[in-house]
Amino acid sequence: MKVAYDVTALLGARTGVGVVTGELLERLATDADVELVAYAVTLRGHGAARDLLPPGVLLAGGLMAAQPLRRLWRRADWPSITRWTGAVDVVHGPNFVVPPARGAAELFTVHDLTCVRYPELCTSDVLQYPDLMRRALRRGAHVHAVSQFVADEVIAELGADPARVHAIPNGLTPRPAGDRARGRRRAGGERYVLAIGTIEPRKDLPSLVRAFDDVADDDPDLRLVVAGQDGWGVDDFDAALAAARHRDRVVRLGFVTDDERADLLAGAAAFAFPSVYEGFGLPPLEAMAAGVPVVTTRTGAIPETVGDAAILVEPGDRDGLAAALVTATSDEAQRATLIERGRARAARFSWDDTAASMVRLYRSLC
Repeated sequence: MKVAYDVTALLGARTGVGVVTGELLERLATDADVELVAYAVTLRGHGAARDLLPPGVLLAGGLMAAQPLRRLWRRADWPSITRWTGAVDVVHGPNFVVPPARGAAELFTVHDLTCVRYPELCTSDVLQYPDLMRRALRRGAHVHAVSQFVADEVIAELGADPARVHAIPNGLTPRPAGDRARGRRRAGGERYVLAIGTIEPRKDLPSLVRAFDDVADDDPDLRLVVAGQDGWGVDDFDAALAAARHRDRVVRLGFVTDDERADLLAGAAAFAFPSVYEGFGLPPLEAMAAGVPVVTTRTGAIPETVGDAAILVEPGDRDGLAAALVTATSDEAQRATLIERGRARAARFSWDDTAASMVRLYRSLC
C-alpha cells in the first residue's frame, strides 16, 4: 500500500499530537506492507520536515501554504493532495485534517473535540477544524479516534457514519528510568508534585496552583513543578501564581527535553493532570509507567485510559484536588496501590500494537 502521511505536527516543540504523529511514523516506516510518502502543509518548515523523517520515507515535493490551502479545503474538494504526493492508496491526516485525495481513501485522526465542545478554549487555527472535518466526512472520509469516548463524540457531534469511525488507542513508549537525584535538583526540592504539559486553558493549571496552595499550608516541604511551554491564555496561570500564598514553592520550568522529563518523573512524589477535557490522556500513562502516583480528572476519555489506577476528581474541584494531592503524596499505603496499579495499566498500551492496528485499517480502506 502506498500511504501519504501528514508530518506537519512534527515541526517545532512536540505537543501530544506531535508525539502521536512521530511514534506512528517511526513504526509505519518499518512496515513491509506500507510505502510511505510524507507531506508537510507548511512553507517555512518544509526543509526542516525533511530532516525529521525516518530512513526510507520521502517528503513530497512542492511547497504548501497552510492557511490558503485550509481556506480552500473548507469550501471545496480541491486541490487534491495527490498534486504533491502523486498517486496513493490512502491519505492519513494524523492531526484532524485530511485533504481531498483524488482516487485514494481518506482518513483523519481525531484526538478530541475541544474545538466543538469548548470553542472558547481554542485558538483561531483550531477553530477551523470542525468545518474541515465535516467537509471530509461529506466526501466519505474515515475517522481514526484515539479512544472509544472520542469515537462516540465524533458520531454524536459531527454526524459521522459509525461504520466509518474506528477507535484505535494511543500507545506508550517504553523509556529508560530517569535519574531521581537529577530530577529533584532541577525541581529544587526532595518532594514535589509534577505537572507536564502546554500551559493553556484546557489543562486548567490555575486550579492546580490554587489546590497546591491549600496543601502547602500544612506541608512545608512540598513543591509544585510545572514543566511545559507557554501556549495561549497564559495570563490566567500567571494571575493564579501571583495570587498564591506559596508562589515561592511553585517552580515553572518551561519546555523540557525527554531526558529532563524522565528525570522529573523519577523524582516526583505525585503527578497532577487537572485537565478540563481530554480525548485520551497520555501524560498520566507516562507517569504511571514511571511509577508515580497520578491525580487527574473525571472527564472525557481520562477514566477510560487510566481505569482504576489513578485518583479521579471532578474538573475544577479545588477541595477535591487538594485532598487527592494529600493522599497521593502522604498516604503510603494508597501510594503503593496506585504505583502498582499504574504500572500494570501503562503496560497495556503499546505503540507497536497501535501501528499494527493502523496498518490493518489502511488495508481495509484499500
